[in-house]
Amino acid sequence: MKHLSAALVGLTLWAAPLAAQEATIEDVITGQLQAFRDRDVDAAWQYASPTIKRIFRTPETFGGMVRNGYPMVWDNADARFLDQQATGGRTRQEVQIKGPDGLFYILDYQMIMTPDGWQIDAVQVIPAPDMMS
Repeated sequence: MKHLSAALVGLTLWAAPLAAQEATIEDVITGQLQAFRDRDVDAAWQYASPTIKRIFRTPETFGGMVRNGYPMVWDNADARFLDQQATGGRTRQEVQIKGPDGLFYILDYQMIMTPDGWQIDAVQVIPAPDMMS
């Protein structure tokens, strides 16, 4: 029985990192969007890549940047996943979200695979096409 318990503990410890790597790109983006809605900047920070963490250094600085620069991410609603494209070592995922102003935005999430699974390496707002042309 003692050996069975040790084997189960070992299996559980081995499976935990595997489960983290099995999170899909959609899971990661959805998780971070939910963390921002919950105002849980520490949780949102966990989805950021090492590069983002080096640039912003703290969850608070990162949260302030998102709050001030990406209000549609900070107060997001109705996320819909659109096109996904792999290029080199990155995967780009387009996401449509509704911002606090009631308008819809398309965001280009650049995702990278790390030892901790998929992480968000950059987000860019895709400008709306000029409808007056």
